[in-house]
Amino acid sequence: VVSTAIGGTEAGQIFEGDRRFDIVVRLPEEMREDRQVLERLPIALPGGGSVPLSEVATIENVQGPNQISREDGKRRAVVTSNVRGRDLGSFISEAQERIATEVELPEGYWVDYGGTFEQLESASARLQIVVPLALLLIFGLLVALFRSVKDALVVFSGVPLALTGGVAALMLRGIPFSISAGVGFIALSGIAVLNGVVMLTFIRQLMDDGKPLEDAIKEGAMARLRPV
Repeated sequence: VVSTAIGGTEAGQIFEGDRRFDIVVRLPEEMREDRQVLERLPIALPGGGSVPLSEVATIENVQGPNQISREDGKRRAVVTSNVRGRDLGSFISEAQERIATEVELPEGYWVDYGGTFEQLESASARLQIVVPLALLLIFGLLVALFRSVKDALVVFSGVPLALTGGVAALMLRGIPFSISAGVGFIALSGIAVLNGVVMLTFIRQLMDDGKPLEDAIKEGAMARLRPV
């Protein structure tokens, strides 16, 4: 009775040419908002007759959810927040720790973290695979270029130094490690390798011209320091 009076119940359909419209039965809007009208709604009895709704129910105005969402057959309540002034990872870590120690969830309740944090976890997991593969691919290309593992290692030694400088720069600026920083580290590794390839190629050319190894290294280092 309450569902029909307030929300409406489909009672049939009406046709206008090819168009079809549902016929919904419910109280007029001004009556739906009148508590006394709702209290007098007749409730049919099994043996005949009726009683007003106020005799079998208590009608109150209370605050409730404006929408009930479900996922996997279970109710879901979403709490959203915007993180400012700090990185998302540390915020979620603190939230997880405080919820675990300060919040007592009722039986059958649990907490999941989604949204941007879920994307962050997914991207971080991918970076753990992409970054080593990228570095391994760079090393393989160096070996194929110089046809020497030793020369490839010499050039590749600039990558850890470049990454160390990148980490130091993040610490000095107070910037947390993020997905953007991880992609930047990959680009930084490429630049470090490029510089090493240019220098080692130049040293090789000097050695092919007959210069000793030490003189070629010194001249190559001076060429790197010489302004363009």
